[in-house]
Amino acid sequence: MKIKEVPQDITYYEGKKRACYALDDKGKYVIVPSSGWSTEEVVNGLAVAELAAKLEKTRQAVLQGLKSPLAYHMERRQMTTAILAKTAGICRFRVRRHFRPEVFVRLKASVLQRYAQALAITCQELKNVPGK
Repeated sequence: MKIKEVPQDITYYEGKKRACYALDDKGKYVIVPSSGWSTEEVVNGLAVAELAAKLEKTRQAVLQGLKSPLAYHMERRQMTTAILAKTAGICRFRVRRHFRPEVFVRLKASVLQRYAQALAITCQELKNVPGK
């Protein structure tokens, strides 16, 4: 895309600009400020809506007793099992096992503390999910 083709639509950047790469007259890439692109706004909006729907589905599963609150908080932070395992210092197998409510309620305080620290929440928050 050439410098003159960089989109300047008014979008969710709220008056701020972001950097985009474009080709100048010499064919070299340069950084050009952009106030956004309406197509980008639509796509990002769809992605955010999909993430919110997935999070709500997980929240409902926790409230029904099908999953532990750990699954909800992991998803809320947009983490995968692998990322949570690495961050908390717990193997993936154990993390997946801790998604089961009957296993989660028996976890030691030290394990809960590791999860809470990895998710940047308190142990009390980790044990609960928000109601609507």
